[in-house]
Amino acid sequence: MDPLLHEGYDGFRAFVNPLVAMRARLSSEPYLLERVEHGHLIDNDGKAYIDLLAGWGTQAFGHRPPAIEAALMNFLKGRAPSFYPSGISPHAGLLAGRLYERTGYDAAFFASGGTEAVEAALKLVRGASGRPRIACVQGAYHGCTFGSVAMMQAGPYRDIFGPHLPMVDALPFGEMEALDNALADPSLAAIVLEPIQVEAGVRLHDAAYLARLCHGTGERGVLLVADEIQTGLGRTGRFLSSEAWPRRPDVVTLGKALGGGLMPLSVMLTRRPIFDGVYGKFALAEAHASTFSGNALACVAGLAALDLLDDAMLADVERKGRLLRDALDDVVLPSPLVRAIRGEGLMLGIELEAPDHPCYQFDYLGVPELAAQPAIGMLLVHRLYKAGYISQICGHAWQVLRVQPSFTISDDELLACVHALRDALDFLWDLQ
Repeated sequence: MDPLLHEGYDGFRAFVNPLVAMRARLSSEPYLLERVEHGHLIDNDGKAYIDLLAGWGTQAFGHRPPAIEAALMNFLKGRAPSFYPSGISPHAGLLAGRLYERTGYDAAFFASGGTEAVEAALKLVRGASGRPRIACVQGAYHGCTFGSVAMMQAGPYRDIFGPHLPMVDALPFGEMEALDNALADPSLAAIVLEPIQVEAGVRLHDAAYLARLCHGTGERGVLLVADEIQTGLGRTGRFLSSEAWPRRPDVVTLGKALGGGLMPLSVMLTRRPIFDGVYGKFALAEAHASTFSGNALACVAGLAALDLLDDAMLADVERKGRLLRDALDDVVLPSPLVRAIRGEGLMLGIELEAPDHPCYQFDYLGVPELAAQPAIGMLLVHRLYKAGYISQICGHAWQVLRVQPSFTISDDELLACVHALRDALDFLWDLQ
């Protein structure tokens, strides 16, 4: 391994987050990664891995996609400014225009991470509506900054950071009566939700709930915010997952793969009248800002990513999603350790059954701090690491394995991954 990389891994353990480094060692996660070949990760021993997480969604086009690299290199070889003191970035203008062509939203605010886009949305809906209350849905994961954490599922990511942003209420997942009660509140500014609650176990809202949500918010002038950080940009086979909703959301947030896997980039999209209702006066035009919003390199990567994400790729994601789901249903679902498989496109979750046996418990495995959590998901992740696959469980549902490979994964690799999953499950079942 490059000595500088090795020094950097040691530095991460010493100066960044020692417990993350310890977790990787305990789970045998292949973190000593040295290079990329054909979009796949290679470790310091030369072993190749298929990333079934697609870098938590950031690497939708594979690791280090050549088209994104080329676009960034071309920019760096030129002489255009990378930063515009006026805040008027032509690269942001080009990217916002391209997003308008794809989505119909004609107002954009760019940031770096998904939670920053969510924060921009929270400020927008309060300012635009003149109302204070915001509703979200239990099980949510909208990011880790302060406003986003107020909408986080109760638990370790949220609890110790209270008191949280006031007048933010979590609605029980899928409960129509709670939704109707929230909509009847005249102080309600917006309802914020993910089209698929990925961290809660890849949970989908049913059609009746979405219909009531869309009709009720439109009828009562409540803004509807779709957090598509995880589901947008083709992950479900559509450019926006919310394209299938009965009405278009008023605000959409995007991130992850928007930077092509090489640059951090997110965006809040809305309609011009909503945006101008808050920021349409000179005194308020920059009342929400970020120093690197719309920076040249990130937007160049974003433009190249949209070039890749054409109609043909979207159709291929939909096709691969059907192929993967059919194969999982045939090969993996019959396992006695699998309770259910759900999701859309290349965003699937495999819910596992945790047998009542000591070998499936964290306290038996020497981590009593996690005794309340099911260990079956992490055991499966561990077996997949050994087989050459990088995967992970859902943040709020440790019994659910998330499967979200890159859009460029081949059919043969998808099918091989399904059989590797079944082999790992069979191994775990035989531990009893």
